[in-house]
Amino acid sequence: MANDDKYPVESDRRRFVKGVVGGAAISGALATGAVTVTSTTTPTGGGGGIMNYFGANRTLGPAPRGLPQIPMEITDDGELAGVWPEPESETLGDGTEFVRSAAEIGGVEYTTEWFQYCGLQTFEGIVPDNTDEDALFRYDAGVYDWMDEVDGGDVMLTEHFEDYDDWTTQIGDPDQGKPATGTWRSEEVPAEETIPILVIKTDQLDFDAMDERTRDWMEAACPEDEDGGRYIAYVYKCTHFCCVPGYRSLAGAPDFGADNKIYCNCHNSVYDPFDIVEDQFPSLPRPEDS
Repeated sequence: MANDDKYPVESDRRRFVKGVVGGAAISGALATGAVTVTSTTTPTGGGGGIMNYFGANRTLGPAPRGLPQIPMEITDDGELAGVWPEPESETLGDGTEFVRSAAEIGGVEYTTEWFQYCGLQTFEGIVPDNTDEDALFRYDAGVYDWMDEVDGGDVMLTEHFEDYDDWTTQIGDPDQGKPATGTWRSEEVPAEETIPILVIKTDQLDFDAMDERTRDWMEAACPEDEDGGRYIAYVYKCTHFCCVPGYRSLAGAPDFGADNKIYCNCHNSVYDPFDIVEDQFPSLPRPEDS
């Protein structure tokens, strides 16, 4: 399903404007690569700072870094969920206490601070100890024809992705997997604080080509169900100016070699959802922890 609108409905103009400050801060703080972070922009409050993260590799455009990956779990009922570790209190050197949600996954320290950019650090769903929100993935209104079969707000289930190896659309090649768009930790928050996500069930993840650290992370973060194929998920906010991009859903994607990639049509940034890299960025502190 093509969408030529520069600011698609799902991007929510209010969230775009709110996120510009965070995106501009990040783009000013990063050059190219993980070792060129400008230390003068490092947040000094709790819940922020220089972070290593795993994400979809940015392959084109002005975005300063890749899209952060959400490690996933499958419940006993076949529900898809993002990992949200138990929150714990930590103390900075100056005695300031703050709450942090982190865990070791596949030998990697995963923390929900990976998602504190583009204004998301102000969202209630990103607060580590917000117990009003669960970790289940839920559908939004959808941009793919197949999502007419589900309702917005429904929990994502593995049974909805059983035809992942047959699904296709007008943009890109067949056999790439089956995507869905949705929300995460956003049931009890204002609409402008919705956290958008992209989930793909695919067999395009080449574990043999990964280094050992990345492979260990991916095997733990991308669950496989009994039908085969693995699930991978991202926070769906372009790291440039915080728009919601499109995966095989925007007509202009082929013009930028993004037929099978995530494409943001606002400023033509492109991310490869199957090329996972470890990088570094300055996570923005939550206001209450600054």
